[in-house]
Amino acid sequence: MNPNAVVGDPRDEVKDYVRTREWTPNTMLALRNLINDIGTETANFKELAKVPEGQVRNFRNDMYLTSESLRLMKKSNAGNISAADWTILNNYKRHIDHATKFIPTWVKVAVALALGLGTMVGWKRIVVTVGEKIGKDHLTYGQGAAAEITAMGTILAADYMGLPVSTTHVLSSGVAGTMWANKSGLQMSTIRNLLMAWVLTLPASIGLSASLFWLFNSWMAKGR
Repeated sequence: MNPNAVVGDPRDEVKDYVRTREWTPNTMLALRNLINDIGTETANFKELAKVPEGQVRNFRNDMYLTSESLRLMKKSNAGNISAADWTILNNYKRHIDHATKFIPTWVKVAVALALGLGTMVGWKRIVVTVGEKIGKDHLTYGQGAAAEITAMGTILAADYMGLPVSTTHVLSSGVAGTMWANKSGLQMSTIRNLLMAWVLTLPASIGLSASLFWLFNSWMAKGR
Protein backbone atom coordinates (compact mmCIF):
# COMPACT_ATOMS: atom_id res chain seq x y z
CA MET A 1 0.00 0.00 0.00
CA ASN A 2 1.18 3.49 -0.81
CA PRO A 3 1.83 5.30 2.52
CA ASN A 4 1.01 8.62 0.83
CA ALA A 5 -2.39 7.48 -0.42
CA VAL A 6 -5.31 9.66 0.57
CA VAL A 7 -8.95 8.73 0.10
CA GLY A 8 -12.19 10.64 0.64
CA ASP A 9 -15.33 8.51 0.47
CA PRO A 10 -14.14 4.88 0.31
CA ARG A 11 -17.38 3.76 -1.29
CA ASP A 12 -16.95 6.14 -4.24
CA GLU A 13 -13.33 5.13 -4.66
CA VAL A 14 -14.17 1.41 -4.79
CA LYS A 15 -17.09 2.09 -7.13
CA ASP A 16 -14.69 3.83 -9.50
CA TYR A 17 -12.42 0.81 -9.44
CA VAL A 18 -15.27 -1.61 -10.18
CA ARG A 19 -16.55 0.62 -12.99
CA THR A 20 -13.23 1.42 -14.67
CA ARG A 21 -11.16 -1.65 -13.64
CA GLU A 22 -8.27 0.79 -13.07
CA TRP A 23 -6.23 0.18 -9.92
CA THR A 24 -4.89 3.30 -8.18
CA PRO A 25 -2.83 3.80 -5.01
CA ASN A 26 -6.03 4.84 -3.22
CA THR A 27 -7.98 1.71 -4.10
CA MET A 28 -6.48 -0.56 -1.45
CA LEU A 29 -6.90 2.06 1.27
CA ALA A 30 -10.51 2.68 0.25
CA LEU A 31 -11.25 -1.03 0.20
CA ARG A 32 -9.68 -1.47 3.64
CA ASN A 33 -11.82 1.37 5.01
CA LEU A 34 -14.94 -0.13 3.45
CA ILE A 35 -14.19 -3.54 4.98
CA ASN A 36 -13.61 -1.90 8.36
CA ASP A 37 -16.97 -0.14 8.07
CA ILE A 38 -18.69 -3.44 7.29
CA GLY A 39 -16.97 -5.04 10.27
CA THR A 40 -18.07 -2.23 12.56
CA GLU A 41 -21.69 -2.47 11.42
CA THR A 42 -21.63 -6.25 11.80
CA ALA A 43 -20.24 -5.98 15.32
CA ASN A 44 -22.92 -3.44 16.26
CA PHE A 45 -25.93 -5.32 14.89
CA LYS A 46 -24.64 -8.93 15.08
CA GLU A 47 -26.77 -10.08 12.10
CA LEU A 48 -28.22 -8.62 8.92
CA ALA A 49 -31.82 -9.06 10.11
CA LYS A 50 -31.19 -6.58 12.94
CA VAL A 51 -29.83 -3.78 10.73
CA PRO A 52 -32.32 -0.85 10.73
CA GLU A 53 -34.42 -0.74 7.58
CA GLY A 54 -33.00 2.60 6.50
CA GLN A 55 -29.45 1.22 6.58
CA VAL A 56 -30.01 -2.20 5.01
CA ARG A 57 -29.61 -1.03 1.41
CA ASN A 58 -26.27 0.72 1.99
CA PHE A 59 -25.01 -2.15 4.15
CA ARG A 60 -25.82 -4.78 1.53
CA ASN A 61 -24.48 -2.58 -1.28
CA ASP A 62 -21.18 -2.20 0.58
CA MET A 63 -20.93 -5.98 0.84
CA TYR A 64 -21.74 -6.46 -2.86
CA LEU A 65 -19.22 -3.76 -3.77
CA THR A 66 -16.50 -5.31 -1.64
CA SER A 67 -17.11 -8.78 -3.04
CA GLU A 68 -17.00 -7.55 -6.64
CA SER A 69 -13.83 -5.53 -6.08
CA LEU A 70 -12.11 -8.55 -4.55
CA ARG A 71 -13.16 -10.66 -7.52
CA LEU A 72 -11.71 -8.13 -9.96
CA MET A 73 -8.54 -7.76 -7.91
CA LYS A 74 -7.92 -11.50 -7.98
CA LYS A 75 -8.71 -11.71 -11.68
CA SER A 76 -6.24 -8.97 -12.60
CA ASN A 77 -3.74 -9.71 -9.82
CA ALA A 78 -3.98 -6.09 -8.67
CA GLY A 79 -2.36 -4.86 -5.49
CA ASN A 80 0.48 -7.42 -5.40
CA ILE A 81 -1.29 -9.41 -2.66
CA SER A 82 0.45 -12.52 -1.39
CA ALA A 83 -1.02 -16.02 -1.56
CA ALA A 84 -1.40 -16.12 2.22
CA ASP A 85 -3.37 -12.87 2.21
CA TRP A 86 -5.55 -14.12 -0.62
CA THR A 87 -6.47 -17.13 1.51
CA ILE A 88 -7.83 -14.75 4.13
CA LEU A 89 -9.55 -12.52 1.56
CA ASN A 90 -11.16 -15.49 -0.19
CA ASN A 91 -12.55 -16.69 3.12
CA TYR A 92 -13.90 -13.20 3.85
CA LYS A 93 -15.45 -12.96 0.38
CA ARG A 94 -17.12 -16.33 0.80
CA HIS A 95 -18.75 -15.20 4.05
CA ILE A 96 -20.12 -11.91 2.69
CA ASP A 97 -21.36 -13.68 -0.45
CA HIS A 98 -23.16 -16.17 1.78
CA ALA A 99 -24.85 -13.27 3.55
CA THR A 100 -25.97 -11.48 0.36
CA LYS A 101 -25.97 -13.78 -2.65
CA PHE A 102 -28.65 -16.25 -1.70
CA ILE A 103 -32.10 -17.13 -3.01
CA PRO A 104 -34.93 -17.95 -0.56
CA THR A 105 -36.54 -21.35 -1.07
CA TRP A 106 -39.95 -19.87 -1.86
CA VAL A 107 -38.41 -17.84 -4.70
CA LYS A 108 -36.82 -20.96 -6.20
CA VAL A 109 -40.13 -22.82 -5.99
CA ALA A 110 -42.10 -19.91 -7.49
CA VAL A 111 -39.66 -19.50 -10.40
CA ALA A 112 -39.61 -23.26 -11.08
CA LEU A 113 -43.42 -23.37 -11.13
CA ALA A 114 -43.64 -20.31 -13.38
CA LEU A 115 -41.12 -21.72 -15.86
CA GLY A 116 -42.72 -25.15 -15.79
CA LEU A 117 -46.27 -23.85 -16.30
CA GLY A 118 -45.11 -21.43 -19.00
CA THR A 119 -43.40 -24.23 -20.90
CA MET A 120 -46.45 -26.52 -20.52
CA VAL A 121 -48.72 -23.83 -21.97
CA GLY A 122 -46.49 -22.33 -24.67
CA TRP A 123 -44.11 -25.09 -25.73
CA LYS A 124 -45.87 -25.86 -29.01
CA ARG A 125 -45.86 -22.26 -30.19
CA ILE A 126 -42.16 -21.93 -29.32
CA VAL A 127 -41.20 -25.15 -31.08
CA VAL A 128 -43.24 -24.33 -34.19
CA THR A 129 -41.86 -20.78 -34.40
CA VAL A 130 -38.21 -21.82 -34.01
CA GLY A 131 -38.44 -24.98 -36.09
CA GLU A 132 -40.77 -23.95 -38.91
CA LYS A 133 -41.44 -20.21 -39.05
CA ILE A 134 -37.99 -18.59 -39.01
CA GLY A 135 -36.88 -20.19 -42.26
CA LYS A 136 -38.92 -21.19 -45.28
CA ASP A 137 -37.88 -24.84 -44.82
CA HIS A 138 -38.17 -26.97 -41.73
CA LEU A 139 -35.14 -27.02 -39.44
CA THR A 140 -32.84 -29.98 -40.09
CA TYR A 141 -30.80 -31.88 -37.51
CA GLY A 142 -27.59 -30.30 -38.78
CA GLN A 143 -29.00 -26.81 -38.60
CA GLY A 144 -30.34 -27.46 -35.10
CA ALA A 145 -26.94 -28.71 -33.95
CA ALA A 146 -25.16 -25.69 -35.47
CA ALA A 147 -27.62 -23.27 -33.86
CA GLU A 148 -27.32 -24.95 -30.44
CA ILE A 149 -23.50 -24.97 -30.56
CA THR A 150 -23.55 -21.29 -31.54
CA ALA A 151 -25.93 -20.53 -28.68
CA MET A 152 -23.73 -22.42 -26.23
CA GLY A 153 -20.57 -20.59 -27.31
CA THR A 154 -22.24 -17.18 -27.30
CA ILE A 155 -23.74 -17.68 -23.84
CA LEU A 156 -20.45 -18.94 -22.42
CA ALA A 157 -18.59 -15.95 -23.86
CA ALA A 158 -21.24 -13.53 -22.56
CA ASP A 159 -21.09 -15.12 -19.12
CA TYR A 160 -17.30 -14.79 -19.07
CA MET A 161 -17.50 -11.11 -20.03
CA GLY A 162 -20.45 -10.40 -17.74
CA LEU A 163 -22.80 -9.45 -20.58
CA PRO A 164 -26.58 -9.96 -20.27
CA VAL A 165 -27.95 -12.10 -23.10
CA SER A 166 -31.18 -13.98 -23.74
CA THR A 167 -30.90 -17.68 -24.59
CA THR A 168 -34.04 -17.42 -26.73
CA HIS A 169 -32.68 -14.47 -28.69
CA VAL A 170 -29.35 -16.20 -29.24
CA LEU A 171 -30.93 -19.47 -30.37
CA SER A 172 -33.41 -17.76 -32.71
CA SER A 173 -30.58 -15.79 -34.30
CA GLY A 174 -28.55 -18.98 -34.67
CA VAL A 175 -31.43 -20.71 -36.43
CA ALA A 176 -31.83 -17.72 -38.76
CA GLY A 177 -28.11 -17.90 -39.53
CA THR A 178 -28.31 -21.59 -40.48
CA MET A 179 -31.31 -20.90 -42.73
CA TRP A 180 -29.42 -18.13 -44.49
CA ALA A 181 -26.29 -20.28 -44.89
CA ASN A 182 -28.36 -23.17 -46.26
CA LYS A 183 -30.10 -20.79 -48.72
CA SER A 184 -33.41 -21.94 -47.28
CA GLY A 185 -34.70 -18.37 -47.13
CA LEU A 186 -36.10 -16.45 -44.18
CA GLN A 187 -39.70 -15.63 -43.35
CA MET A 188 -39.36 -11.89 -42.91
CA SER A 189 -42.68 -11.54 -41.09
CA THR A 190 -41.38 -13.81 -38.31
CA ILE A 191 -38.03 -12.00 -38.25
CA ARG A 192 -39.83 -8.66 -37.90
CA ASN A 193 -41.97 -10.02 -35.06
CA LEU A 194 -38.87 -11.32 -33.28
CA LEU A 195 -37.09 -8.00 -33.68
CA MET A 196 -40.10 -6.09 -32.36
CA ALA A 197 -40.33 -8.46 -29.38
CA TRP A 198 -36.64 -7.93 -28.61
CA VAL A 199 -36.97 -4.14 -28.83
CA LEU A 200 -40.17 -3.92 -26.78
CA THR A 201 -39.25 -6.46 -24.09
CA LEU A 202 -36.89 -4.11 -22.25
CA PRO A 203 -39.14 -1.02 -21.90
CA ALA A 204 -42.24 -3.18 -21.29
CA SER A 205 -40.51 -5.15 -18.54
CA ILE A 206 -39.12 -1.97 -16.97
CA GLY A 207 -42.56 -0.36 -16.94
CA LEU A 208 -44.33 -3.45 -15.60
CA SER A 209 -41.80 -4.11 -12.82
CA ALA A 210 -41.76 -0.43 -11.83
CA SER A 211 -45.55 -0.40 -11.63
CA LEU A 212 -45.70 -3.58 -9.57
CA PHE A 213 -43.00 -2.33 -7.21
CA TRP A 214 -44.86 0.96 -6.74
CA LEU A 215 -48.09 -0.95 -6.10
CA PHE A 216 -46.56 -3.38 -3.59
CA ASN A 217 -44.57 -0.63 -1.88
CA SER A 218 -47.70 1.51 -1.50
CA TRP A 219 -49.67 -1.44 -0.20
CA MET A 220 -47.03 -2.29 2.38
CA ALA A 221 -46.74 1.36 3.47
CA LYS A 222 -50.52 1.54 4.05
CA GLY A 223 -50.43 -1.69 6.06
CA ARG A 224 -48.00 -0.33 8.62
